[in-house]
Amino acid sequence: MGVHNYFKSLSDLENLFRCPGKFKYQEHSVAAHSFKVTKIAQFLGTVEEAHGEKVDWKALYEKALNHDYAELFTGDIKTPVKYASNELKELFSQVEAQMTKKFVEKEFPEEFQSIYLERFQEGKDDTLEGRILSVADKIDLLYESFGEIQKGNPEPLFREIYQEALSTIMEFKDMNCVQYFLKEIVPDLLSETYIPQSELEQMTEDIIFKKQNPSE
Repeated sequence: MGVHNYFKSLSDLENLFRCPGKFKYQEHSVAAHSFKVTKIAQFLGTVEEAHGEKVDWKALYEKALNHDYAELFTGDIKTPVKYASNELKELFSQVEAQMTKKFVEKEFPEEFQSIYLERFQEGKDDTLEGRILSVADKIDLLYESFGEIQKGNPEPLFREIYQEALSTIMEFKDMNCVQYFLKEIVPDLLSETYIPQSELEQMTEDIIFKKQNPSE
């Protein structure tokens, strides 16, 4: 019992794979995803700082590292399912919060419980760090789905995930780091060799254009 179980659970995250039940050329664990999101968030924060924004790095790292820990209790829910409706999304959030609270109160010493309850809560808020996390999370999801599309995975789900991830990123188009991503990184992504290249290029261009020009 105790913190020992928390430390053990970190290894369990290595065996919890994202997007379960679908054929994938490359598996991605929740542990690996958390690491990648933290690295992506670090770069995005660096871009924001270069444009004069004040980044709370402690908050950013804690949000990124902990943002999917609750999936240890619920498993990874495929994005199109999890976000099918606001009601369903809220229900998943409530279940995760309740199970995380029970775990913390059972395994952590009382003097650390409030700290970890805060660390494990939803990190995607309206702060700069919360918005960076939202973007970083979707950038990694975009790359995971792109990797499957690039390798020729015929499962339509990965195109749906790609669309959802890019559309969500575009909701933060006012951020310096998102503009950098669109101008400096997306063109490199689309220059990669993959099948079907023209289809994905058109899909990407359509999403970016519609989000940048909502009135047209």
